[in-house]
Amino acid sequence: MDYRTQAPAILRDFLAYHETIQGHSKKTVDEYFLDLRTFFRYIKLEKGLVPRGAAFDEISIDDVDLELIRSVGLADIYSYLSFLSRDRAKSPQSPHTGYGLLASTRARKVATIRSFYKYLVSKAKLLEENPVQELDSPRQRQTLPRFLTLDESIQLLDSIDGDNAERDFCIITLFLNCGIRISELVGLNLSDLQGDRLRVLGKGNKERIVFLNAACQSAIEDWLAVRAHSGATDSNALFITRKRSRITKSAVHYMIKHRLTAAGLDSRKYSAHKLRHTAATLMLQNGVDVRTLQEVLGHEHLNTTQIYTHVDSDSLRTAAQANPLGRVSRKSRGRPKQSNSKSSSESSKE
Repeated sequence: MDYRTQAPAILRDFLAYHETIQGHSKKTVDEYFLDLRTFFRYIKLEKGLVPRGAAFDEISIDDVDLELIRSVGLADIYSYLSFLSRDRAKSPQSPHTGYGLLASTRARKVATIRSFYKYLVSKAKLLEENPVQELDSPRQRQTLPRFLTLDESIQLLDSIDGDNAERDFCIITLFLNCGIRISELVGLNLSDLQGDRLRVLGKGNKERIVFLNAACQSAIEDWLAVRAHSGATDSNALFITRKRSRITKSAVHYMIKHRLTAAGLDSRKYSAHKLRHTAATLMLQNGVDVRTLQEVLGHEHLNTTQIYTHVDSDSLRTAAQANPLGRVSRKSRGRPKQSNSKSSSESSKE
């Protein structure tokens, strides 16, 4: 897919701006293009610019121009969101697809539309007013991140042996201690190692420095000793496969699932990203403040980091036990006993 040949001029300018000026990755820009293509296919269909029987995913957007873009209002977008939540195929290429996109997916598409119109007003100066300025994002169900406990993390690390043990132990150690993303890990080069520091290229091509604790440094040292005799075809890559080429995301995903199963943990519940959740949770539980954690994880916005500030189950259990009604059962049929204090009636008699 190449938006430079498939998108109309006004969309191409917006996408090029994000790729060249904002520094967004090719994958991100391609997703923007797909979001806008779906949106304008719907707009053309709703405004009667294509036959009603036209196959949705074959509607061309080559003729999308400023006049059509200017004609869009909030009512059109709300109608579009209703279409996404009820009628849009989750997997258009699959005959067994379900319908209705998740709120998180719809929220991303809303963000793309808002960004596009903001660009037209503030950067391209093609619109005087932003018709979607008051557009709200779909409300999303908040879920707590899933993570390994400290004991489970140790259990996982202790179980690593056999083929590629040094490499796999090093990778999992970095996930659990540094909280890096899988995309960041597979992109690491030997030159990114700088003593007790690791240079990481994160989202939006933003570099950050991650400091390595003793466990990480030891794991890296052990892996480098093995890697030195591997005959790597990629002389730059920090992590390589048995075929001596740079390790891929799919290879890391497979390895993590294999190692979780071998450790007696449920590989259906956990993944490389869940190990990142684990690192973040363990840091918070051991005194790291949320703003420092934001820097460690490479989050652009603090509210992304705050999903990790959940209350741990031990605190919830303590709170439940602290309620005095917790001592009143059907069998007791009485008031909870007051420990180490006299009742109010006895106090009044003295």
